[in-house]
Amino acid sequence: MAEFNVPLRSIHFTLFEVFEAHKMWQGIPKLAEVADRETAVAMLEEAAKLAEQEIAPLNRSGDEEGAHWDNGEVTTPAGFKEAFTAYAEGGWVGLTGNAEYGGFGMPKALGAQIDEMLYAANSSFALYPNLSTGSTVAIDAHASETLKALYLPKIYSGEWCGSMCLTEPHAGTDLGLIRTKAEPIDAEGQYLITGTKIFITAGEHDLASNIAHLVLARVSDAPKGAKGISLFIVPKINVDESGNLLEPNNVTCGSIEHKMGIKASATCVMNFDEAKGYLVGELNKGLAYMFTMMNYERLSIGIQGLGCGDSSLQSAIAYAKDRRQGRSVTGTEEPAAYADTLLVHADVRRMLLTMKSLTEAGRAFSTYVAMQLDAAKFSQDPEEKARAASYVALLTPVAKAFLTDMGFDVTVLGQQVFGGHGYIREWGQEQLVRDARIAQIYEGTNGIQAHDLLGRKVVFDKAETLGVLTREIVEFVDGINSVLLAPYCSQLLATLDRFSMLSDELIVKIVDNPKELGAAAVEYLHLFGYVMSAYMWLKMSVVAEQKLAEDDGFYQSKLDTAKFYFDRVFPRTESLFETIRSGSAAMDVDTDWL
Repeated sequence: MAEFNVPLRSIHFTLFEVFEAHKMWQGIPKLAEVADRETAVAMLEEAAKLAEQEIAPLNRSGDEEGAHWDNGEVTTPAGFKEAFTAYAEGGWVGLTGNAEYGGFGMPKALGAQIDEMLYAANSSFALYPNLSTGSTVAIDAHASETLKALYLPKIYSGEWCGSMCLTEPHAGTDLGLIRTKAEPIDAEGQYLITGTKIFITAGEHDLASNIAHLVLARVSDAPKGAKGISLFIVPKINVDESGNLLEPNNVTCGSIEHKMGIKASATCVMNFDEAKGYLVGELNKGLAYMFTMMNYERLSIGIQGLGCGDSSLQSAIAYAKDRRQGRSVTGTEEPAAYADTLLVHADVRRMLLTMKSLTEAGRAFSTYVAMQLDAAKFSQDPEEKARAASYVALLTPVAKAFLTDMGFDVTVLGQQVFGGHGYIREWGQEQLVRDARIAQIYEGTNGIQAHDLLGRKVVFDKAETLGVLTREIVEFVDGINSVLLAPYCSQLLATLDRFSMLSDELIVKIVDNPKELGAAAVEYLHLFGYVMSAYMWLKMSVVAEQKLAEDDGFYQSKLDTAKFYFDRVFPRTESLFETIRSGSAAMDVDTDWL
């Protein structure tokens, strides 16, 4: 397998040239104190070294060895503990964390680039620190000052880790069915937690001295369903008020799952047997609190798909440049060689350009969403803050589902470029396919993301936020004055107009017949994803065209890839329009005969 290299130049292009994130940071006092372009560049370079030199080399060995369970204890593969220590000592766990409690307070737009590096280098490893980071988001937003002061510094430093315990054997997507109980033991917010959680990523491991589990549970007199769920911090090891470790809590790992991919990531069955827990916020608001974390986690998992795809793309390009098979249909390109490289074959270029066009659009899209998260959190302009928050709500399901669906497709294409070698373990492509697959399933399946998008974020919202975003895109496209880009502008505007009309039609149809929601949701989300990717490619193309004079091929490559996207990928929207408009009738079948 080709040596992994972080695509730093493309990351710089996206963050600083396309979005000029550093200018946004300087306009927000809290970010201006800590983030500027020079600092961000230095951080990206250091993170890239860590990803390339310490974390990526553990990807294959971690997959081969896997996480091991023995009598309730989980051991991570060789090298993981040392790599995690290096990652934690570098301050990366607390990069975007609250500076008042030991975090660095950096913007999510910067953190998203480092997330991509980690997932591209080693998805299994990335899950350990990223679950910790996610848990701190919920604690920081909703826990008491006492709990924040106790847990946040320890997790930011990497001394402790975090996990998220939602799913139960009978309650996956429908969390309103959870049975884990919480019994109060004093008036200070302490409870005894009893129940079993499954599919818990990083629920038990040897990377840190303690794990703070965020657990959804129900008190005895709580309302039924989702409205009666509360959130608790349940430490693996009990601690005193100063954070000193005491006796083990009644928390055990019953087993770990044997999985298709991400084998070095411990996926645990967690048993809570009257374990001491601490209420986060108010009773019966746990699900809402958890969704504060979920917006960050779902973007992070979208970036997992992006990272796996980028790693696959790098390897596929290197292989296609090196592997020689056959001759060009227009005649031999290298007569002195025994055969031409795979790059002379149009189908190989088709696969590579598809991979590249989706991956680079995905990087831009994830950065765009991350910047909305930053604006929603840090902006001092109430209107900007509200608009950004509405964008986050609208775009998070698209980022999670579209980036993971496309990321998986990209890894499969990368495997195909390798031919038979792509099916063999030693080349690494089959691991990327296996590792990417889970991202379409966890943190809310992609079908659920599609339902959330169309049902809540479009129909329930009456497409108001979508309308604001649409006007933003139209205004940007109308401002482009380029003969080269004019066809792409027309293509996007025409598709956007049809997309807006379709959205209005679906609102009416779904209100009249709720079955139409499920029939249209997934294709609608994909259509939205292709539209946002087109928007991203126009943003990148405007910058690339302006900088052609100083080009060494980098900016021309962006324009070439944009052309491929608009000519060969964006037309996929045509079939999606037709499929969505076909309605639910084709699904009204006798399910006994499925």
